Amino acid sequence: MTGIEAIAATATSANDPMIARLGMTQVMPAAQGAEASSFGSILTSGLRQVDARVASANYLVRRFALDDNVPLHQVTYALEEARLAVELATQVRARLVESYRELMNMQL
Repeated sequence: MTGIEAIAATATSANDPMIARLGMTQVMPAAQGAEASSFGSILTSGLRQVDARVASANYLVRRFALDDNVPLHQVTYALEEARLAVELATQVRARLVESYRELMNMQL
């Protein structure tokens, strides 16, 4: 096996479970230039992912409260993941609003 084949064997693909868990499968084709996505569709898919993480955390909390079969670490992990997703969405929103205000205040 040559050096290039060894590197290619370790390269990540869209089928990689870690990439799928991170939600990067939708972003990777656009980054590679296969298909250009609009800015609005990227934001919409990001917000849907945040909503899905929050809904998943809420579901796990309910299951934990009603049934002892759900491990505490799984609930804690889901809650922290949802909190970080909401925090990131809030930061992106703040940057977008700040950029919009800066554009509106520009003099032509």
